[in-house]
Amino acid sequence: MREKRQKAKRITKMTMMSKAAVIGGGFAGAECAKQLSKRGISVDLFEMKPKRFSPAHKSENLCELVCSNSFKAIRTESASGLLKAEMKMLGSVAVECAEKTAVPAGGALAVDRELFSSLVTKIIGEDENINVIRREITEIPSGFDAVIIAAGPLVSDALAKSIIKLTGNSFLSFFDAAAPVIEADSIDMSKAFRQSRYDRGGSDDYINCPMNKEEYEAFYSELVNAEIAELHEFDKKHVYEGCMPIEVMAKRGADTIRFGPLKPVGLRDPYTGHRPWAVLQLRKENNSGTMYNLVGFQTNLKFSEQKRVFSMIPALREAQFVRYGVMHRNTFLDSPVILNGDFSMKTHPEIFFAGQITGVEGYMESAAAGIAAGINAAKRINGENTVIFPPETIIGALSRFISDKSVSDFQPMGASFGLLPPLSEKIRDKKERYSALAKRSLDVMERFISEQL
Repeated sequence: MREKRQKAKRITKMTMMSKAAVIGGGFAGAECAKQLSKRGISVDLFEMKPKRFSPAHKSENLCELVCSNSFKAIRTESASGLLKAEMKMLGSVAVECAEKTAVPAGGALAVDRELFSSLVTKIIGEDENINVIRREITEIPSGFDAVIIAAGPLVSDALAKSIIKLTGNSFLSFFDAAAPVIEADSIDMSKAFRQSRYDRGGSDDYINCPMNKEEYEAFYSELVNAEIAELHEFDKKHVYEGCMPIEVMAKRGADTIRFGPLKPVGLRDPYTGHRPWAVLQLRKENNSGTMYNLVGFQTNLKFSEQKRVFSMIPALREAQFVRYGVMHRNTFLDSPVILNGDFSMKTHPEIFFAGQITGVEGYMESAAAGIAAGINAAKRINGENTVIFPPETIIGALSRFISDKSVSDFQPMGASFGLLPPLSEKIRDKKERYSALAKRSLDVMERFISEQL
């Protein structure tokens, strides 16, 4: 007991004089700053908005959503749901704010994007240990006990050059795309119906826009021949599978999108009594339900082409677009060469990276990386050994993935049960297997928190 008190006094003394820099006010940066603050460490959180915006950002708020407003499944029997459960155990600010600003989305956790980012900005701004500094960082700052680079996949060119100089390694790139958003009042509900697939969630969580075979084939023909927007600022085109533009996916075959984002499985058109040939689902973009996004319709079509082609869907004939889809470059490190499993650099252990720049893919995955990096930066500052989360947890599996030197072609990865070590017993039923994996992960995380954190 005496030793614990002495250790606590040593840590308190150290943290009173300690300061960390966090570069980037996105999901990873906000989580990182909060974890450092919880441990009594003063944080300078640098965010270049509103003085400078990336090609995809528009809001001054922290944690701005630039793609979907969904954080995927809630149930812990899914990898994305399990990740959020782990993060909640660690005091995630993103999960807390998401739950408070959620909009109906069946079995998914989707948010009102403006309310969500506003709430995160408020919580971070009111934290007495966090000083939010609105200016662009072009060089790795000195004079801090730890520096965490959470600049995101749209890192500015100047900072990117500094990171390349620091790491001695060029970035890798892929392209990411966002879906359009339309006004709710402009949807023709005489040609649409409300239903969640397989009746999961509330009956009005999704608006379904059905197409018969003839309508779909006409839509498909125009989609694959539509004009694509030029990307003058990008020098490499490599589309990431997890957020592929609908027009690129469609060109893989006439039925590809009909078995993908337009799949009619689990839905029945009340007007015909039959399953439609294809269905576009619309999901609430905000709590008031005045806007809906086109689920799975990430796109790089010209704005005029989006209006023309997407309006061919019967329920969207008169659709008013609040925001057209956009495509932007995501940039990430060759992390297995550069980073340890605790998100610190192999050559500069006082410098950490967090978020999508490390090669984790997704909003919550980025936030989880920020949690891990923040915890470990605090431990480094406090003179403690850093930790790598257990491999049985999603956070631990992602931490190991980004530092696994055996990966020959490193590409971004989101939460997946495939990253977890197998169970000791073989369970054939997938639902039961995922449930067992989730229980094991949460049990392991609980022990890890009590023993290591």
